[in-house]
Amino acid sequence: MKVFVTGVGGQLGHDVMNELAKRGYEGIGSDIAPLYSGIEDGTAVTSMPYVQMDITDQDSVKKVIRQAAPDAVIHCAAWTAVDAAEDEENREKVRLVNVVGTQNIADICKELDIKMLYLSTDYVFDGQGETPWQPDCKDYKPLNVYGETKLAGELAVSETLDKFFIVRIAWVFGKNGKNFIKTMINLGKTHDTLSVVNDQIGTPTYTFDLAKLLVDMIVTDKYGYYHATNEGGFISWYDFTKEIFRQACELGHPEYAKITVNSVTTAQYGASKAARPFNSRLDKSKLTENGFTPLPDWKDALNRYLKELDF
Repeated sequence: MKVFVTGVGGQLGHDVMNELAKRGYEGIGSDIAPLYSGIEDGTAVTSMPYVQMDITDQDSVKKVIRQAAPDAVIHCAAWTAVDAAEDEENREKVRLVNVVGTQNIADICKELDIKMLYLSTDYVFDGQGETPWQPDCKDYKPLNVYGETKLAGELAVSETLDKFFIVRIAWVFGKNGKNFIKTMINLGKTHDTLSVVNDQIGTPTYTFDLAKLLVDMIVTDKYGYYHATNEGGFISWYDFTKEIFRQACELGHPEYAKITVNSVTTAQYGASKAARPFNSRLDKSKLTENGFTPLPDWKDALNRYLKELDF
């Protein structure tokens, strides 16, 4: 099995490459940088085959993926800076990466008759209510530019290919990149009090755990839409922050016990540039229905992740 992975300079691509290596599959990584640009952590991804590719350049995509001749593509590359996506000067770049880039990859997958796995987001929905979103729900209503472009990427995949997986994820964290946990840990070093929203509800997703599921999927023909986050129920960002600091204390960082975390509403916190979903609950039952192993509990994932962090 040979799998071509985009976005290996990011959180998820890094872990997908390592998971492929663990299982003895051939992974070829790509990103826009001339050389692998992720963390040099001594894991397999740092020495695995890498090729530069600009996903927004159709000719580059066709040439590189034809030469690689993979059995499948796992498309992790994306514009994920949600607030920056709202800036007028960035909107065309976001569209090029999330829509045009995804269409380019779907087109070459169709030409080569190979599988494609596309990572998407709960942001394709309107984020209202309290009912978990179903993977096959087509009631799309994105709230912001990021959500609009990720939905357009989904449609590029589903309207071009038959052999596709679309996997929606939320609240992602991993070793190789910025994320909410790293932000809270760093803020905790310089602040005695933090205010965190309590009315945006979802579940975190650890890229290390997610990568295992994606590799489980790509070797099957159980195509379609899926939702994947860690197990352990639905929480708010406030709940998540409290647990981050509690576990940090348990792991030998007592300074985090002194931080007061205030629970505030999104309205009290103040508007971000991009509208945020209140309801990021994702129904994941389709995973087990199709024979896939769910991700571990998010508290367990957080514990393993904090042990990897140098803080």
